[in-house]
Amino acid sequence: MTTSTRGTTGKVPAVLVLEDGRIFRGRAYGAVGETFGEAVFSTGMTGYQETLTDPSYHRQVVVMTAPHVGNTGVNDEDPESGRIWVAGYVVRDPARVPSNWRSRRSLDEELAAQGVVGVSGVDTRALTRHLRERGAMRVGIFSGDAVKDDATLLARVRQAPQMLGADLSAEVATKDAYVVPAVGEKKYTVAAVDLGIKGMTPHRMAERGIEVHVLPATATVEDVYAVGPDGVFFSNGPGDPATADHPVSVMRGVLERGTPLFGICFGNQILGRALGFGTYKLKYGHRGINQPVQDRTTGKVEVTAHNHGFAVDAPTDRVSDTPFGRVEVSHVCLNDNVVEGLALLDRPAFSVQYHPEAAAGPHDAAYLFDRFVSLMEGQRA
Repeated sequence: MTTSTRGTTGKVPAVLVLEDGRIFRGRAYGAVGETFGEAVFSTGMTGYQETLTDPSYHRQVVVMTAPHVGNTGVNDEDPESGRIWVAGYVVRDPARVPSNWRSRRSLDEELAAQGVVGVSGVDTRALTRHLRERGAMRVGIFSGDAVKDDATLLARVRQAPQMLGADLSAEVATKDAYVVPAVGEKKYTVAAVDLGIKGMTPHRMAERGIEVHVLPATATVEDVYAVGPDGVFFSNGPGDPATADHPVSVMRGVLERGTPLFGICFGNQILGRALGFGTYKLKYGHRGINQPVQDRTTGKVEVTAHNHGFAVDAPTDRVSDTPFGRVEVSHVCLNDNVVEGLALLDRPAFSVQYHPEAAAGPHDAAYLFDRFVSLMEGQRA
């Protein structure tokens, strides 16, 4: 929820108001105006352009824990979608002059051009500590003429919608199906249900000889199988998985047919629900490109890219029986033991709670796309 005007920033006063009454004052960054969303923090020290354009951040105000943001400017190659999706942006020390051979404009200019209201000069360390202690919560950023008395601003923040119960995937997904062709020889066809997919994800599959048919979030089981898929993929996306009844129904249809299935992030939560598990909201979520996860099937530890505020409520100490056979928790977060992956033992299906496409982020989890290919190879055999 944003209203904005493009104006001179850097000298315009701005105020950030959390729903519990905590207030931070700074200067406008990007567009001048007002915006509302859920306050979350991202621990990545780089990759801000990919973060901004990740549809999973829809209706969230992102606080960057790295103090210096914008050093490399903005280019035209790294966006993960056609627009910036964050509801607002909070930084401590924005770059005065970007410096990178690929830079086309400053981050401040790009935020202003797309109407994204932000604030700079904020003690983001204190703000992050506050969110870790109190949890993610509603927030408003106000600058220019939008700045009123504190009580009025706080009342407006408390009127904004919460993330709990929000059904958002259809708002960010493609409206029309499209195809990402395989790089080189085509080996497989995959139907990818777009719940907020990032551009690098189908590209990673295309690199492995997969022709990817990206389908809207409203796609039916019949739409999925109309493309003749060797495998089905469910993407990342925003919102509360408890509201995603339609994707859950489609996934159950895929599981019933036994087609190789791979889900990431929101797709992991959808698989959890399809198997009969619940989901719950994390206190402040996992966001950034440095989250440690253990693959329990190999014992290896991966540094992974995350962006999620909800998790699957599945037992980590035993194999569970579901309507689709046995399932085990395949990955766990080493920071808090949150479920980071599910694997069916009797059907070709698995999922993870993070971003193996690594845009931006480490490449430790790239093997998961190969694991998906192996499932499709096995099914053919």
